Amino acid sequence: FSMFRLHPLQTVLLMVLAVALFAPPASVAQGFPDRDTHEIGSYVLTEAGLAKYTRATQNLGAIEKKLTGDCDDEEESPQSLDESVAQMNAIPEARAAITSAGMTTREYIVFTWSLFQNGMAAWTLSQPGGSLPPGTSMANVDFYRAHEAALQKLSQETASDACEDDGSEEVV
Repeated sequence: FSMFRLHPLQTVLLMVLAVALFAPPASVAQGFPDRDTHEIGSYVLTEAGLAKYTRATQNLGAIEKKLTGDCDDEEESPQSLDESVAQMNAIPEARAAITSAGMTTREYIVFTWSLFQNGMAAWTLSQPGGSLPPGTSMANVDFYRAHEAALQKLSQETASDACEDDGSEEVV
């Protein structure tokens, strides 16, 4: 299979895109420790948080092209929130883009995963016979649904084709 090689910043931006475009009925942070999945599941989505998240994502989108110069980075997917935060914090421009919007890097990543989780739950509920996954806040699902169009617009504004298939093949 042809594989994309993504810079860590692109990984976060692609999560934003994934939230808006699809939501398969699978575990949100599969492989993350229980404390991380609990933190993501108990996070409360708010208007103030969304405003900061939007600014941070736009800031990241604005710097993304200059940060993806080396598309051959083959970093493994983080296995915890701590690893995700460390990856993002290792890019000073990305950390500055997030903190200048009023969020910590951890809050940005947890917000992203919470959106993803609640997007999945919204999708699940839209399916025939779908029910709210255990431990999922209906208030967060409603928040996601109310802001789905804005999230889709945000993902389109920040979508990038940098580092897409560069012609190299990787066998999986």
